[in-house]
Amino acid sequence: MRTQVAIVGAGPSGLLLGHLLRQAGIECVIVERQSPDYVLSRIRAGVLETVTTGLMARLGIDARLNAEGMIEEGFNLADGERLIRIDVKALTGKHVTVYGQTELTRDLMDAAPERGLEIVYGAGDVALHDLDGDTPSLTFTRDGAACRIDAEFIAGCDGFHGPSRKAIPPPHAREYERVYPFGWLGILADVPPCHPELIYANGPRGFALASMRSPTRSRYYIQVPLSERIEDWPEERLWDELARRFDPISERGVTRGPALEISIAPLRSYVFETMRHGRLFLAGDAAHIVPPTGAKGLNLAASDVAYLSDALIAHYRDGSEAALAGYERTALARIWKAERFSWQLTKLMHHFPEDGAFEHRMQIAELDYVAQSKAMQTAIAENYVGLPL
Repeated sequence: MRTQVAIVGAGPSGLLLGHLLRQAGIECVIVERQSPDYVLSRIRAGVLETVTTGLMARLGIDARLNAEGMIEEGFNLADGERLIRIDVKALTGKHVTVYGQTELTRDLMDAAPERGLEIVYGAGDVALHDLDGDTPSLTFTRDGAACRIDAEFIAGCDGFHGPSRKAIPPPHAREYERVYPFGWLGILADVPPCHPELIYANGPRGFALASMRSPTRSRYYIQVPLSERIEDWPEERLWDELARRFDPISERGVTRGPALEISIAPLRSYVFETMRHGRLFLAGDAAHIVPPTGAKGLNLAASDVAYLSDALIAHYRDGSEAALAGYERTALARIWKAERFSWQLTKLMHHFPEDGAFEHRMQIAELDYVAQSKAMQTAIAENYVGLPL
């Protein structure tokens, strides 16, 4: 098989890129290791910046997003029993949209057949070849048969554990990492949210987050040591802890219900700066990971895709190499700003094991300054809603 652009990974970034290229008349094929059902079973974040909703609108695949997405014009930071509301709409004129990543992925998958976007699911042993030449290729197995795709470019949208980043020779790799000494214990349940807007809380019992996926589906998290196991947290214990954190500060209090999912996610900040190697381009989690604090992961992948799709379209439209040559630099400038915001908010709202009473008092002082300063609130709102492309 031959194509112009071979895309590795059928998550949101790979699907978005494929749709944008097909809309511009560029041939592409997406290769995905898992099945469609498995891809949709991965429960992820659901706060979308305008860069992400704008790409869906550009594709005309936003009808359900517009009908079911929840417009959020602000969010809250909490210090003890005090809520500090960041009025994103008033401070920036923008908003975010609460719409599950799973639902966005489903919309992109459902639209693929009618738009001629070919997706190969169940591709095993994916390997990338000849990245430094003019005809890179992908090989993989499917249903026991060996397959090969020859392409002009390869886009690695296959996440942190995929083969694309690993195909870049170590001497060319530039990577930076910060691993945090705790994780997020999360529960997803079909219960109404405890508050109309998200709450990031840093109280005496530690960090917690109250968020939602819809008016009837809630997502909660608490900070736990990396040594904790899910077995240590039966549902009743977790609901009790959430009630202690959020009942005093939320509008409606925590409603309990059967868990749809309970998981523990480690936190890390990671940037792989080599986003281009020969004919290979990386986008999304293949190149960077941000802590979930601030909801930047999916949105940062979307901005990568916006830059990369525009560069590839310019190349095929008028032979331009400038945009392709500048992709890495342009993408990294936004990536590092998003990493800074997520790192800063993580540091502000969590209890670090190495911190003592002084560091905790500094967090309280910082939150008090945020509460009193419109300039600080504006800076937070600008980053939360998403910096311009």
